[in-house]
Amino acid sequence: MNIDTQLIEHMMNPKNYGSFENADTEGMGKNPENGEKVVIYLKVGKDEEQPYIEDIRFQAIGCTTTIVAGSMLTEEAKELNFNGVRNLIAATMNLLERLPAEDAACSEMVALALKAAIDTYEARVKEHDYPIITYHVSNSCMPKEQKG
Repeated sequence: MNIDTQLIEHMMNPKNYGSFENADTEGMGKNPENGEKVVIYLKVGKDEEQPYIEDIRFQAIGCTTTIVAGSMLTEEAKELNFNGVRNLIAATMNLLERLPAEDAACSEMVALALKAAIDTYEARVKEHDYPIITYHVSNSCMPKEQKG
């Protein structure tokens, strides 16, 4: 399947969209500029070494690019241990540095929501009632010529 076909598939039939009734953790990525946000919900499995993503869901208030990025990133993250997820997030952020800011903002929001979900999980291991962590995008989704 070529990349265009994959993108269309994720756009038309987003994978992992929704939430869990009893998620082990959640995290939010937010764009304060326009109010768009992504929440990622995790079911966390545990093995001898470290936690891993047993299952994952996301919900978004955002554009089609956000939904496609959410579908693709959650598919990649499923069944990875937390170190693997951190590597996936770092690789995603490195790729986004090569794009214009307005093209990177939506995918950055999804990656930050995933990071927030893991960070929230780890904080709740120490303090059960720790609130959901939210990270804000650093990229602007408005093209430079449209900014005031």
